[in-house]
Amino acid sequence: MKVFFETERVLVRRLEPEDAERLYENHAEEKVKKWFPNESYADLNEAKDAIQFFGDCVDNDHLPFVLAVQLKETGELIGDTGVSEVEGQPEAVEIGYQICEKYSGRGLATEVLNAMTEFSFAKFNATISYGRVVHGNAASARVLEKAGYMFVNEEQGAEDDPYGNGMLVYKREI
Repeated sequence: MKVFFETERVLVRRLEPEDAERLYENHAEEKVKKWFPNESYADLNEAKDAIQFFGDCVDNDHLPFVLAVQLKETGELIGDTGVSEVEGQPEAVEIGYQICEKYSGRGLATEVLNAMTEFSFAKFNATISYGRVVHGNAASARVLEKAGYMFVNEEQGAEDDPYGNGMLVYKREI
């Protein structure tokens, strides 16, 4: 198991083939399907394919760089986090995070987001990290704010905006 970093309560590691069922279950939860319908896997095979793709990216040190979030106490896969490129901004990454419903509301997302932000600044020589939230996803916006991200604008017409209501854009710089 390749661990990239850890926080007080979690290990952040490479996604492995044996994570497929839990990854599929985490992304099938109602909150994920509501706020990120394009990130819910159609079936277990799609989750397995995603793990293979993300593993290849991690093994070759290129974006998107998506990792598993594992609870230290139980070894359970409770979410994932990653960064992707920002077109036309080589100094920037866009960060994402997901913690399963069972562990929501415990500060784990903020803990992971802070650590992943610092990791991505160091790993990819980024000086800017963006977080984008579907308009209406107040919980995710609060996580970004708690992690030191500042609201910069609202983006309309984004192709990954599932409802066409706009995306809130947050930014953290070093």
